[in-house]
Amino acid sequence: MKGPFVRRVSTIAAGVTTAALAFTLTACGESSTESGGGKGKGVGLAFDVGGRDDHSFNESAARGLDKAMKELKVDGYMMTAKNGETEAEREQRLTSLADKGYNPVIGVGFNYKSSIEKVAKDYPKTSFAVVDSIAAGSNVESITFGEQEGSYLAGVAAALKSKTHKVGFIGATDNALIQKFRAGFEQGAKDTDTKIDVRSDVLTTNGDKGFNDPASAKEKAKGMLDQGIDVIYTAAGLSGNGSIEAISEKKGTWAIGVDSDQYQQPGLAKYKDSILTSVVKNVDVAVFDFIKSVQDGKPFTGEHKYMLKDNGVSLSTSGGFIDDIKAKIEEAKKNIVDGKVTVKTS
Repeated sequence: MKGPFVRRVSTIAAGVTTAALAFTLTACGESSTESGGGKGKGVGLAFDVGGRDDHSFNESAARGLDKAMKELKVDGYMMTAKNGETEAEREQRLTSLADKGYNPVIGVGFNYKSSIEKVAKDYPKTSFAVVDSIAAGSNVESITFGEQEGSYLAGVAAALKSKTHKVGFIGATDNALIQKFRAGFEQGAKDTDTKIDVRSDVLTTNGDKGFNDPASAKEKAKGMLDQGIDVIYTAAGLSGNGSIEAISEKKGTWAIGVDSDQYQQPGLAKYKDSILTSVVKNVDVAVFDFIKSVQDGKPFTGEHKYMLKDNGVSLSTSGGFIDDIKAKIEEAKKNIVDGKVTVKTS
């Protein structure tokens, strides 16, 4: 299937009932399902690979647009990247949104950094934002997060909940962003249990396929489980769904979700009893904040950091599985916020 996945969105997005169905939809994300033609001003949202139904990073951004559509009465238009895209294809997607009159235009994912910088120059009256990267431009906001801080708390939880004293981390790829997740998790686990064995791996060493490959994540998780690892934290977008599925098949093991509260995701409902907690990255809050700033006539520009101290990242408590260690999690959070603990980023 060729061409970008395009979807006109309504205030209430259609739910996906199973993770397996989600895999099918996003794998076929290069096809087009469009209505309305994208005419008229509103918000243009360009997703990274995996699309809205990744139950993770992109889904969080989509919730921000949903909220803006409901509360700010703006229109919205979504487009999704496919695996292995060229820079020219990303530029074309952003240009298409800006050319249709969408304002603001938001690139969800670090891959949009260079294309945002180039297209923003061509449309100086349009406000742009990129999530997870720092892009230059007087009409560009760069939205970044303290992933390492939320991941530190996940490491604390993993160490306290592991019965084998072996925990694992699976990243999409080996880049600066995923290193933040890994470094925080490893540090949190080791600060909590000096004897813990933390094993980390990635799905790919380059490219973006690691964010859209649940089958590989499932196999990677199975391998870790076979080694006696009983808590696995996966930071890999849609791929994480495969890891969660593998963990759900082995009694006494836990998955830690990422970006969205994955316990609450309808498409992962059948696995929720295996989801210990999630490192929530409030992309939805950042997206809504940016859209509102544009609507208010004072569009945000420059870097905007969302850290633990301002709830930019957090650890979910859905399911009640970490209620018994809540005091220790809060203590770790306070130590970070107060500056007693500095979390590594690599």
